[in-house]
Amino acid sequence: MIRYLLRRAWQSALTLLLSTVVVFLGVRALPGDPALALAGEDRSPEALEAIRHHYGLDQPLPLQFAQYVERAVQGDFGVSIRTGTPVSSMLTTALPVTAELSVLAILIAAVLGVGAGVLAAVRRGHPAEWLANGLALVGLSVPHFWLGLLAILYLSVATGLFPASGFVPLLQDPVDNLHHIVLPAVILGTGLAAIIMRQTRSAMLDSLSSDYVRTAKAKGLRPRAVITRHALRNSLIVVVTIVGLQLGGLISGAVVTEQIFGLPGFGKMTIDAVFQRDYPVIQAVVLLTATAYIVINFFVDLLYSVIDPRIRVTGDPA
Repeated sequence: MIRYLLRRAWQSALTLLLSTVVVFLGVRALPGDPALALAGEDRSPEALEAIRHHYGLDQPLPLQFAQYVERAVQGDFGVSIRTGTPVSSMLTTALPVTAELSVLAILIAAVLGVGAGVLAAVRRGHPAEWLANGLALVGLSVPHFWLGLLAILYLSVATGLFPASGFVPLLQDPVDNLHHIVLPAVILGTGLAAIIMRQTRSAMLDSLSSDYVRTAKAKGLRPRAVITRHALRNSLIVVVTIVGLQLGGLISGAVVTEQIFGLPGFGKMTIDAVFQRDYPVIQAVVLLTATAYIVINFFVDLLYSVIDPRIRVTGDPA
């Protein structure tokens, strides 16, 4: 088990290092010169050179990368070229919004998806399965932005049940925070719930037709025990994988939902940074997203060994 954890930790650290290199070089490969955007009307060669020197853009790339890594390890991602605000403070403001939205959306998706998937597998060939498959198809087909606009129109403007936009910090007012965040989380979680439902149903059908489930039934175990302790547990490997990947994707993929509901998360900050060629902000956002993916997948690997003890020995989720 210790060997397995050490190997996964080493692989995660190497992946993070390679991700840092790719992010650093990829951002600098973007078309356009940030010095031109900062110079305004004064675009003389002297002014552009002074701007590049001030932000270290005139230094060799290896030196820029070494300085960037050294500062990033200390939590210093530089200063925004566009606003002059420390990037770390911008992340501190935007990250809690996106993190709360992502976690709440994935919880809603997991509860709805796993529940519907188990029901569809257990009640195969019955109306419950048809209903679950139909709802999953709708969740996969309907775009989030269109569903979000409908929700604002009918649940916010027409009925006033939920705020149309805005955000209240969790520590400031937990009730009002939930009132603002629950509608975007539900909209964001519908498509994820459909994906989880389809994967759960497929994994449950394989488990229900396996020998160990037939043996459990032959021993006289109650149907609920057979489903929860045997079939569902052995189906969770697939479900945990999907949930982990979707949670990592939500950190960077909630841009549209945040824009529609006016949430001050990564969405607006990322879009503004890309259009303004704000290198420090883009690097920090992409690097943080890559780190989230790596960390989440590392914990998913740990959950594999908890769900299936054989992985502790073989180290192979398959």
